Amino acid sequence: MNKAIDQKLQKEVDKRRTFAIISHPDAGKTTLTEKLLLFGGAIRLAGTVKARKASKHATSDWMEIEKQRGISVTSSVMQFDYLDHRVNILDTPGHQDFSEDTYRTLTAADSAVMLIDVAKGVETQTVKLFQVCAKRGIPIFTFINKLDREGRSPFDLMEELENVLGIRSVPMNWPIGSGRELCGVYDRMKNQVELFQGDDHSVIKVQKVESYRDPIIREMAGEYLHDQLCQDLELLDVAGDPFDYDKVLRGEITPVFFGSAINNFGVQTFLDNFLELAPKPEPRRSTIGSIEPTNEKFTGYVFKIQANMNPAHRDRIAFLRIVSGKFERGMSVKHVRAGKDIKLSQPQQFLAQDRDIVEEAYPGDIIGLFDPGIFRIGDTLSQAGDMEFDELPTFSPEIFAKVSIKNALKSKQFQKGIDQLTEEGMIQVFRTVSFDDILLGVVGQLQFEVFEYRMKGEYGVDIQLQRMTYQFARWIVDENKPDPSKFRINSTLVTDKKGNYVVLFENEYAMRTAVDKNPTAKFLETAP
Repeated sequence: MNKAIDQKLQKEVDKRRTFAIISHPDAGKTTLTEKLLLFGGAIRLAGTVKARKASKHATSDWMEIEKQRGISVTSSVMQFDYLDHRVNILDTPGHQDFSEDTYRTLTAADSAVMLIDVAKGVETQTVKLFQVCAKRGIPIFTFINKLDREGRSPFDLMEELENVLGIRSVPMNWPIGSGRELCGVYDRMKNQVELFQGDDHSVIKVQKVESYRDPIIREMAGEYLHDQLCQDLELLDVAGDPFDYDKVLRGEITPVFFGSAINNFGVQTFLDNFLELAPKPEPRRSTIGSIEPTNEKFTGYVFKIQANMNPAHRDRIAFLRIVSGKFERGMSVKHVRAGKDIKLSQPQQFLAQDRDIVEEAYPGDIIGLFDPGIFRIGDTLSQAGDMEFDELPTFSPEIFAKVSIKNALKSKQFQKGIDQLTEEGMIQVFRTVSFDDILLGVVGQLQFEVFEYRMKGEYGVDIQLQRMTYQFARWIVDENKPDPSKFRINSTLVTDKKGNYVVLFENEYAMRTAVDKNPTAKFLETAP
């Protein structure tokens, strides 16, 4: 590889920041995403959540059911340029019923922005998503949102981050007042204040200062709020954690930013600081060792498949995270699982439903590939020979239902819908060993509702779902073929889409009984 190309690849890798936004529902994630896109010039008008009742809907939410309910139920991918950076945002579903899609999307991110509501603090879904990031050692940046509303003290929230999530935090800025008294934030790293101006807080002024004791702040914020700011920051200077970039990259400490996404407050400061601090694309583990982004051979993996993004065309898009090398439209790559070369002729990049054909892309970028039914989640595409990236995990579902078709004449469409939505990772499908019934497993009830909605809307099939009493699944690995008769009490033996044996259990007691009866077997929480 000649040096000029090498330097160009290095430069493109250095520019990229690929991150996911994680939060509990209603913490303001869609609003923050839109404001970031606004600063990147990707959209001219942020369709805020409040405007959803009108004709505008959030740019990152495209599926009809999302627009009706005002929630994100699929992971969108958005890209824009800002201050010499190419930014890829993976906007994940906040709704807990869609956590599996989110877990997989996090494998395509190099860092995560954790959004926390100033009044509610760390909530249950945030804990689950944080744990997935922590397991992978992803650096986490925290944005404490809705500062314009009454909420908890910053010290309380920092303590909760440590007690609940086990991560220390370093405030990068600090609020001056809160709720109705909020008048600004002080940037601890850059010694500047960002201040609200005007009665409706529509103008934001940024002012350089000597330190937080600067009389300019007293003049702008008033005596009481300035004294409070000085007390807080003196305490932080003495007792707080110092900023340690290496610890941030290892996921041991989280930089914290305070702001209010709905009225743009603190968002630009956050974006500027975040892009400086967030890691560029990282190497990924594979069957032939670690693959560096600057390796000239193109490689990437599919982490998500979305059917019917454009219902008029009944299309399927496979989302590919580029790991190494330069991607060029029309290039030939090896589809490793299928063992054949394929041509990538219609690659796309996204701003939610708006798509552009992409001519070239680099490590860290996410591209959409037209899928005629050849891709599965976890597939590796490579010009570096027969190598595969570490497989994406399959998580154990918690809710199960038997599915049947109301009109037997539509069985072909029924099977197609189930196959496609399973490959998309929206549901997991199992077949009972004894009766060949089709059972579906999901993480949350809303997935069944969306599944039913999409089967009717996209495949023209009415289905019937009958809830089952099983509560969790365990993949069974045994040198002997499992015997269905050993799983008759509060459990049943099924196979997954790959033919692996899985046992569905009604309770912990049923699982303990099964473990006793099958001493040579291993029962796994994720697919082997």
